[in-house]
Formats: sequence, C-alpha cells, structure tokens
Amino acid sequence: MGTVERAGREAKGAAERAADSPALDRLARLGLACRGVLYALIGVLAVQIALGGGGEQADKAGAITTVAALPFGTALLWIMLVGFAALALWQASEVAFGHHRALERVESGLRTGVYVLIVYTLWTVLQAGKAASDDQKSQDVTAKLLALPAGPFIVGAVGLGIVALGVYWVRRGITRKFREELDLGRMSPRARSVMEKLGLAGYLARGAIAVLAGVFVVQAAITADPDRAGGIDATLREFASTPVGPGLLVVVAVGLLLFAGYCFGESRWRRT
Repeated sequence: MGTVERAGREAKGAAERAADSPALDRLARLGLACRGVLYALIGVLAVQIALGGGGEQADKAGAITTVAALPFGTALLWIMLVGFAALALWQASEVAFGHHRALERVESGLRTGVYVLIVYTLWTVLQAGKAASDDQKSQDVTAKLLALPAGPFIVGAVGLGIVALGVYWVRRGITRKFREELDLGRMSPRARSVMEKLGLAGYLARGAIAVLAGVFVVQAAITADPDRAGGIDATLREFASTPVGPGLLVVVAVGLLLFAGYCFGESRWRRT
C-alpha cells in the first residue's frame, strides 16, 4: 500500500471516528433542540401575523433576530451556532460514511446545506445584528437563476422540486415514516404516542408550506418575475389571504409549534 493511499485511509478512519464520537452526538442533539427553538419562534411569529400583530418576519432569519433581542441573546446565538454546526457535520458524515440508500444520502446532503445556511445566518446576525429575510434571499437567488440560459426552465424545475419535497413531507407525516429515525426501544408507549401526533401535525404543516412555496417559484419561472418567489414568511402570509382567512394561517402556525415539540423530543430519542 502506497504512502498516499495509507494516509488517505487513516484520514478517512479518523473522520469516521470523529463522526461517531459521543461529543458530536451530544452537540447534534443540542442542535436538534435549537431547531425546535427556531420552529417554535416561527410559529409564534406566524400567529402574531394571523392576529394582526407586527414584529419580525415569520422565517428563520426573523426567529434568529428575535433570539438576538432577548436577554443573553448573544450567548444563545453562539450556542445555536455550535448546535447547528454540529448538525451540519453530522449530516455531512451521513452522506460520506452512512450506509443508506441513495435517496437518504440526498436527503442528508440537503439537510447539510440547510444547516450550513442557518449557521451563516446566525453568524451574520452575531456580526451585523440582523440578516436578510428568507423572502429576499429567495428572490435574489431566483433572479440570478432566471438570468442564466434556460433560466425559466431551471427555476421551474426548482419549484417543482420544492413541491415534490412538500408532498414527500406530507406523505412522511401520514405514514409516520419519521418513526424510523427514532429509537423506539427507549421510548415509553405514551412517549411514542405523543411523538407520533407531534410528527404527524408538524410534517403536514411543513409539507403544506413547501408545496405553496414551490408554487410561487413555478409562478416566478412562468412570469420571469423573481418577486413572485418567496420564503417562509411570504408563504405563511399567503395562507392568511385565502378565503378561509387568518384561521388557516393559525392552523399552519400551530402545526409548526407542534413540530417544534417534535424536535425537542427528537433531540432525546433520535437515532444518531
């Protein structure tokens, strides 16, 4: 075995050991709890919008900005940054070393990207005090994609992909497939029942938001108007403008709050 190959094997082994370390496991569980905090805040901000209140935008950037304004907010943001960085490393290790099907590797890769973006947003808020909204980020990215050759087709494909993700989340909730990620053997019957209900409601809410967000992106592709694309905040506000009225937004917001509860339970019982 050559020196380069031996060094490569040793580096891979060291990376695998780091990925399986108890320290990363504990930090990833901290990250799952921080994820619950974000969804809880987005749910609260969405309820405020439904009830006619003001405040921050109901998205991840708005939730993080809300945390920054709390007493000891800076310390909390640093804790969240460490937690989400650990989540990104954990999911990246699942892509590199996890023995999963191709679809599961793709899902882990997408989660890695999401967590990296959250880490970037946390860092931006720590440095500047505020970050661009998800709506603005979506519109900026859409504008850049539309400017590419065959841009509308690319944007349309992205929109359909987001719709498909929403449908996948809805199916994941209805079939309770999320249970595969939980260590059911360590859970009491009552805990399993509660987690199933929280997961069902949470994944249905996330799926509904993703489907509508994907529709916005498809509309942006058809009209070549990046302003038609939007993030979580614009999508949630659209629920309030339906014939059902703000009540539908309240239902979706409650679903996000329940998913936050699922995340807190996941931080304890998730298989890592």
